[in-house]
Amino acid sequence: MPDQSRVAIVTGAARGIGAAVARRLAGDGHRVAVVDLDAASCAPVVDAIVAAGGSAIGLGADVSEEAAVNSAVEECAERLGAPTILINNAGITRDNLLFKMTTADWDSVMSVHLRGSFLMSRAVQRWMVQERWGRIVSMSSTSALGNRGQANYAAAKAGLQGFTKTLAIELGPFGITVNAVAPGFIATDMLEATAARMGKSYDELLAEFAADIPVGRTGTVEDIAAAVSFFVRDEASFTTGQILYVAGGPRC
Repeated sequence: MPDQSRVAIVTGAARGIGAAVARRLAGDGHRVAVVDLDAASCAPVVDAIVAAGGSAIGLGADVSEEAAVNSAVEECAERLGAPTILINNAGITRDNLLFKMTTADWDSVMSVHLRGSFLMSRAVQRWMVQERWGRIVSMSSTSALGNRGQANYAAAKAGLQGFTKTLAIELGPFGITVNAVAPGFIATDMLEATAARMGKSYDELLAEFAADIPVGRTGTVEDIAAAVSFFVRDEASFTTGQILYVAGGPRC
């Protein structure tokens, strides 16, 4: 259990990694705002948290829209209290080779990952500054190091790493740490979409990835949630501006 129950906002939390992070933080004793494109899609995660004895609400917001972000953060503050934990997890993929990638493919990925993380962090930081305590964790990826067919996604995830290190410098004096988790191959719906794009079955793709990972398996959403759980703890107050690769091996 944390030293003090706090209010956490997790974006892109209706499924996958975001849902696992929301459940983990609720299990750690925090009150959680589960944010996704519409509140109805958040209901299963909220219900699971409440059924387990936790506290959560679902909020609908497109993180790339400034008004929607500000409204969601204000509603969270009104219903749960000052948000002092932010997990920037919302993301999309629009994979293609560069010569096939459309401007819309590029812009939409940048809008969700980078603009969304900027808008959410800017909206929440004022509450953290008031409390003189805060934790921001953004979801990067091993794709930040380069990945064929993902020029947009890789650039966005690499951008989040620079964003993370800069915010750590700016917000550190206010008791706010800023870190990023960079997952490797994690079994999620997004990876299923990658398999379909490559013309392979999901299980086939997982097996291929696992064969090239030192620990011999692909990651789980719980692996990522555990890393996030560490970063938001009180005892992690001297760890900031870091990119933690959770990828089953050192080749990152």
